Amino acid sequence: MAGTPPASPAAFELKGRMATLTVVRVLTPDMDLLIHQLGEKLQEAPRLLRGAPMALDLEGVDGDGLDLHRLSEEMRALGLVPVAVRGGSVAPERARAAGLGVLPAEEEREAAQQTTESQRKPGTAAQHASLPATRVLEAPVRSGQQVYARGGSLVVLGAVGLGAEILADGDIHIYGALRGRALAGVQGNAEAGIFCLGLEAELVSVAGEYQVNERFSADVLGRPARVHLDEEAGLRIEAFGKP
Repeated sequence: MAGTPPASPAAFELKGRMATLTVVRVLTPDMDLLIHQLGEKLQEAPRLLRGAPMALDLEGVDGDGLDLHRLSEEMRALGLVPVAVRGGSVAPERARAAGLGVLPAEEEREAAQQTTESQRKPGTAAQHASLPATRVLEAPVRSGQQVYARGGSLVVLGAVGLGAEILADGDIHIYGALRGRALAGVQGNAEAGIFCLGLEAELVSVAGEYQVNERFSADVLGRPARVHLDEEAGLRIEAFGKP
């Protein structure tokens, strides 16, 4: 009688979700215009966008009239990586045929609403459990490193080197020079901000609105600075302290 074959070692593990997606909010079904402007954005920030996983937000367009297959193919030809769609009226079958997943936008909104309601109830365990965490890095962030503070803010007690990237769902505080890339509010928190003691960044971003170094005003370079969103002016970069 043959013995029982040995069990195979585990080939993979499912360890929950860990994804930072760049959201592309599609506002027109005009494919030529859309691809042209995506190409222009890629030229502005190639290190940020090339190879970055992206979700297509279709809330602002008629999804039934959008050629998803062409859009995904054109984006990949540019070096972008569309991975999923959310919102709109696109049938899941159409998204899958274009090689895209489907993010349950409605379920996410309902879950967020339930979380917000629980936070408003004073004195509850849910309120205290939902307080944002703060991740503190005591060492500088060096070139090639990427650090993400999921669900909270990030404090760096040192510099962020050229070629490094730091991300946070909340604020980012850097007690040193910022020379790499800093992205705050990456899950859409428009109240987030970036604060550093010396602005020399390659790129800064808050809630998806970004600015590259070449467009920084000369009066903020090298100075302590705050980066935040303004309802009217969009992304603002302001120096503070004595020049």
